[in-house]
Amino acid sequence: MNRRLAVSAALLAVVAGVAPATAAQAAPAVSAEAAQNAGSGLPAPDLEALQAALQNTLAAGAPGAMARISGVDGVQTKTAGVRDKVSGAAMDTDARFRIGSVTKTFSSVVLLQLVAEKKIELDQPVNHYLPGLLPDDRITVRHLMTHRSGLSDYTNAMFNNTVPGFEAVRNKVFGYQELVQLSLNEPRTGEPGAAYSYSNTNFVVVGMLIEKATGNPVVKEYDRRIIKPLKLRNTSYVHPDTKIKGLHANGYLHPDEAGAPLVDSTEQTVSWAQSAGAMISSAADLNTFTSALVTGRLLPPQLLDQMLTMTPTDATNTRFYGLGLRRYDLSCGTSVYGHTGTVQGFYTYAFSTRDGKRSLAAMANTSNRGSANTALGGTLEAAFCGKKPVKANARGFAATSPATTPAPAPAPAEVDLPERHAR
Repeated sequence: MNRRLAVSAALLAVVAGVAPATAAQAAPAVSAEAAQNAGSGLPAPDLEALQAALQNTLAAGAPGAMARISGVDGVQTKTAGVRDKVSGAAMDTDARFRIGSVTKTFSSVVLLQLVAEKKIELDQPVNHYLPGLLPDDRITVRHLMTHRSGLSDYTNAMFNNTVPGFEAVRNKVFGYQELVQLSLNEPRTGEPGAAYSYSNTNFVVVGMLIEKATGNPVVKEYDRRIIKPLKLRNTSYVHPDTKIKGLHANGYLHPDEAGAPLVDSTEQTVSWAQSAGAMISSAADLNTFTSALVTGRLLPPQLLDQMLTMTPTDATNTRFYGLGLRRYDLSCGTSVYGHTGTVQGFYTYAFSTRDGKRSLAAMANTSNRGSANTALGGTLEAAFCGKKPVKANARGFAATSPATTPAPAPAPAEVDLPERHAR
């Protein structure tokens, strides 16, 4: 049975990535079958709450935000604010944007397809395929995909000073080995397999494994295994090019110093992330991708089940991680599967119900602003849980005024990159 979050419809902080409390590590894995919810029969999305979540995201410092819901009842969209501060162009749900760590799920699909083709084994040491890369032969491919390798996240030091760190790498082109070495220069976070600790290093190594097993750059494997089969016309991996082609949202990075002007971070190589976070997509394509994934269009059943087998990432028992995939358990008992993304100037949520019958993609064009990330997370409750029931008063009549008991404060957003300006 799903554990529930008690949260308001307009502002849910179910978001992704910080290292969990130790107590959560001992919790047993939860199988995909045990966690599966019936996506059919979900209440209609609460579009007022969806709009409110976007407005809350603007109030927290994002120039613009959008959400797109697709499902058996068609497509519903909401926008707020602007996609370009200079021109004043309104946010547009057709716009492309950088999806950050949602890239990890694309990389996971490719790697698991290689497992199905018997080119990689999940429980083999990474060094079996990439001899001498890592200092510990116990680190397996599965450890990478579940963020339990113990490899330090090199972005913590890289972006310790947010804007200077970004500007230092905005146009830089890294090799995979360089990024791995940056991680190895830092202390390990733990023993292999012991504890969940989110690290971009893990999925840099996943990219290396993909290229070693196929002999091709990751872009070719994304294209032929996911993008072309699903007809994702607005999804691309352009590294090391810096531009987002066509209609797109500009990204705006908050400096660490309160009150400092936003930095337009749209154009960058994202070479510091590569297979961990460099993809570009659109809300419609993300709806298609997450729905196709959970319904078995990309992976054979046994590997999809492994991908969906989750362990808790924090002490709330409402946030989980599988193989490059997150699960959130919402207040209405519905579980949703997908990933969050953070890259300079963009926050992304891309989630579907287990049966793929409803999907949400939401984006705000800012980052290093935790409160905006948290506010954007409110789109999940609105999209999948619908309107909250009206509370009855002591005589059983519907309440005509808001309940006097305040709604629980939203939990802080989890992050896929270090954030210094959380207000």
